Amino acid sequence: MDLESIKMMLQLAFVLYITATAGYLCYLFNQKDRIQKVSFFLLALAVLIHLGAVVSLTSAIKALPINNLVQSLSMAALALGIMFLIVQYRFNLKILGLFASAVLTLTMLGVMVIPDTPVAPDRLLKGFWLYSHIVLVFTGEAALALAAGAGLLYLIQEKGIKGKNPGFFFSRLPSLDFLDSVSYACIGTGFALLTFGLVTGFIYAKSVWGVFWSWDIKELFSVGTWLLYAAILHFRFYSGWRGRRSAIMTLAGFLVIVFTFLGVNIFLGGHHQGFTK
Repeated sequence: MDLESIKMMLQLAFVLYITATAGYLCYLFNQKDRIQKVSFFLLALAVLIHLGAVVSLTSAIKALPINNLVQSLSMAALALGIMFLIVQYRFNLKILGLFASAVLTLTMLGVMVIPDTPVAPDRLLKGFWLYSHIVLVFTGEAALALAAGAGLLYLIQEKGIKGKNPGFFFSRLPSLDFLDSVSYACIGTGFALLTFGLVTGFIYAKSVWGVFWSWDIKELFSVGTWLLYAAILHFRFYSGWRGRRSAIMTLAGFLVIVFTFLGVNIFLGGHHQGFTK
């Protein structure tokens, strides 16, 4: 498939992500299952088309498409879309689709408006360990993003419950226990994937640069992010940090992930800077 056709597939996926977001907004107000089902179908179709575009691009350039900012954002969006489908199948948290589709739309907006400067694939950016590292880290961070979404819904629902009157969201959001359980499941999944992603990254670094650890700025922030989520899980297990505390920490962790993914590469440099040029 030629690059122009792949670009059109991504544009179609973007339109479907926008439409799904609009549909989930309607569902928030109307609470009709038919609207949610249509919105979910549009989102799933967008993810499928997006996956087809990434697979086609991978075949065209003979490498995983993570060579610049546009490709990296597209890969991050695809990972989030796939992870949302898995979480939705497992927990059926319908309103989480609003968070997922909104983040997907914003991420794909970057894919659409940022100039896609052609970059020749680096001969070093290949191999099992690198591809494993990328897939594991992206899917792990996608799961942690959904944990933040569930955490945000928790805080909104909690505020309504503690207020003098339940408010707009009370009947539109599930119970606090359910939201906390979904967030916890996403944290556990994301943390495990991120752990294996870091390990494969260290192995790749050893094979390319001869050392497991080079004190690269992205390595420092990545390990810092891992330690943050390790602390969240630790306090949850041993100090009873559930509910509100866990939700706030999960949102903070998501902000750290966003900065580690974009801010470190763009502003601080390092080995990963090429992925966001």
